[in-house]
Amino acid sequence: MTDLHPDTFAENAGLHPLSLAACTGERDLMRKRRAQETRAGWYGRIAVTIACFFLIVLVVTIIKTGMGAFIQTQVRLPIQFDREILHLPQGVAPEKLGESIHKANFRALAHASLRELFPSVTGRAGRFQLYGMLSDETGRVLRRMVEKDPKLLGTRQEVWVPMSATIDMVVKGRIKPGTPAAAQLGPKQLDAIKKLQETHRVARRFNGMFLTRADSREPEQAGVLGSFVGSLYIVLVCLLVAMPLGVGAAIYLEEFAPKNRWTDFIEVNINNLAAVPSIIFGLLALAIFLNLFEMPRSSALVGGLALSMLVLPTMVITTRHALKAVPPSIRDAAAGLGASPMQILLHHTLPLALPGIMTGAILSLARALGETAPLLMIGMVAFIADVPHTLMDPASALPVQIYLWADSPERAFMEKTAGAILVLLGVLVILNALAVFLRRKFEYKW
Repeated sequence: MTDLHPDTFAENAGLHPLSLAACTGERDLMRKRRAQETRAGWYGRIAVTIACFFLIVLVVTIIKTGMGAFIQTQVRLPIQFDREILHLPQGVAPEKLGESIHKANFRALAHASLRELFPSVTGRAGRFQLYGMLSDETGRVLRRMVEKDPKLLGTRQEVWVPMSATIDMVVKGRIKPGTPAAAQLGPKQLDAIKKLQETHRVARRFNGMFLTRADSREPEQAGVLGSFVGSLYIVLVCLLVAMPLGVGAAIYLEEFAPKNRWTDFIEVNINNLAAVPSIIFGLLALAIFLNLFEMPRSSALVGGLALSMLVLPTMVITTRHALKAVPPSIRDAAAGLGASPMQILLHHTLPLALPGIMTGAILSLARALGETAPLLMIGMVAFIADVPHTLMDPASALPVQIYLWADSPERAFMEKTAGAILVLLGVLVILNALAVFLRRKFEYKW
């Protein structure tokens, strides 16, 4: 079949040539649109793939590095709990040595055990390297054992004690012998590590101190409990301060406030405050709570108040959206039955909006939990070696703890930093999962 010219085909089909040209143009236009849609779809897939790739790399890197914070290298030493080494009085019942046990130098027992295992190491320099393999926590581990069971005095026990952070990094393979990072290791220490590994006296065990201790200058003794408790106190203050104020302000603006220039001005400023950089709220807290009211510096109370100002605009906005989501017919029906505005709010509008309000509050608290800049401005960057017991005690927070460890020159703090990030991410995931659960469980389908 021979091809016909479009005009000839149009004449044979009884169509006007202009109509055929219009159809051909429409087909070309549709073809171009489909091509554009296909390209846009591929652009989106590529963008999502790249984002997922970087996200996976980030998560895997944090997990791979952070898991080392939950594992600690320990050595099994034959400890002879000798009274003479501890300079404890002879002939006194172990139960009556309470204060003497507390003052005794239990590290000397571990040093004696190392001398027994490595009799060839002599001289002050060699033994100094040998003793440096153990953590300062070793003496406290042995002291707690004797305080718990004084009858251990005079016996010989195989005890697992923590090694120093540098040795821990070597055993985990994060510091390779012969590299610049291993320059602080002495030859006696390298030989001792090899011998201890050959005799199966070195093992990597769960590091409970990371979850039960506060910050420390020694990486192997540092933990997240102090900053975790500080973060809980800060979130508690935010919950008690920001939520009543935010929900109350949102209810007034949405349900009772007259629509005039004054309320419009307030709404605009609330929306603007939600976009203000967080460090500005830190400066505001510094000027008001520390300089004006002279509250305790670095306390969880001041940190909670500073973050309350930060999340308050967000809480107002989310609460107003939750109230707006309630259909007006609910209010109209209640009003038609004679309910007062307060009865409409308490019995109908607020219960129906509660899932959205709770979700917004939880997500606002999650944001407060991850903020660092406002806390730095009020002095929570200080080194805190104790777990806070009250809102007025000096405290740290998980984001600030991560910042401090990341800035530390010790290589072992890299694991602690990633481990603290895992703890913080775990708390944030729990809060977000709780928000999703409450939303799905209590929300109403209109």
